[in-house]
Amino acid sequence: MADDIFIFDAHLDLAMNAMEWNRDLRRSVSEIRESESDLVDKPDRGRGMVSLPALREGNIGLVIATQIARTGMPGSPLPGWNSPQQAWAQTQGQLAWYRAMEEAGEMVQIHDAVSLDSHLQNWLDTVENRAVGYILSLEGADSLVTLDHLHRSFEQGLRAVGPAHYGPGVYAHGTGAEGGLGQQGRELLNEMERLNLILDVTHLCDDSFWQALDLFQGPLWASHSNCRALVPHNRQLSDQQIRELIARDAVIGIALDAWMLVPDWRAGVSKPEQEGVTLNRVCDHIDHVCQLAGDARNVGLGSDLDGMFGKEQSPCGLESIADLERIGGILRSRGYGPDDIEAILSGNFINFLRSVWH
Repeated sequence: MADDIFIFDAHLDLAMNAMEWNRDLRRSVSEIRESESDLVDKPDRGRGMVSLPALREGNIGLVIATQIARTGMPGSPLPGWNSPQQAWAQTQGQLAWYRAMEEAGEMVQIHDAVSLDSHLQNWLDTVENRAVGYILSLEGADSLVTLDHLHRSFEQGLRAVGPAHYGPGVYAHGTGAEGGLGQQGRELLNEMERLNLILDVTHLCDDSFWQALDLFQGPLWASHSNCRALVPHNRQLSDQQIRELIARDAVIGIALDAWMLVPDWRAGVSKPEQEGVTLNRVCDHIDHVCQLAGDARNVGLGSDLDGMFGKEQSPCGLESIADLERIGGILRSRGYGPDDIEAILSGNFINFLRSVWH
């Protein structure tokens, strides 16, 4: 297997890092870390893993890039904006950053089969100054003030929506919460299906997950979700949920957040080297999905690197996101063949998009 195999990362909060962390992602990872060396406002300061040069270095040419702005619902474990209108404005600021990166030649938006195939060919044909392809996804739908805002976002290139994030949301209940979709959630899913938007089931609590799958007959994936059988927590997918996603031809992106890779992780206390958090743990989750599926066609990578954590909560041996390619070697050592490794590192998500956008 070639070391420069193309990689698809199904979950990166690039605009959040640019706008809320104030990171210039055009700089190298080491430069960003140095620029933050004296900051203490966030636990991952000086420990970032992601930049546009690092994506190019790792041959990570296509990513699912998020807009994310939650509202502060009662009972939510995370803070949020005080109104959907404020959250909407925040997502629009994030979109403006993606547009600025497009104008600078750093990124290119992918929104249909033509732009997908064109980008993949351009990446192969170009050696230097490659534009990283991104598909726009909304993580948590709180910012959608009305369904008209969904239509506006679709026109802006939005192609996937996760209805909830952490705790209770406007449209669904997310990680750590209990409850179903409600009328607004059902209306959102109906309109998403009509627009052929992808439903991202990541973060949906069990009640909302099963209601969503009953109601929604369009394309769906789990952009960054791991296996509950290996790490017991409702943030992860149960085997029953994984089997249902496989039956619906979904792809599951495995995340690299340490607490999702090993049980009993304590944020701010546990350390990757002490808990044995390595890329082998990532491959354990990949392999678990493959064993349930009977093949390697329903799993990929959704790293979530720099998603409110940095090197302090990433697998050992991973200096930056450019090192994702090492996963291929570990899979090969476990007996996975070249075709399956390529499918896991990029092909499964790419083929999924081609089937949705045919």
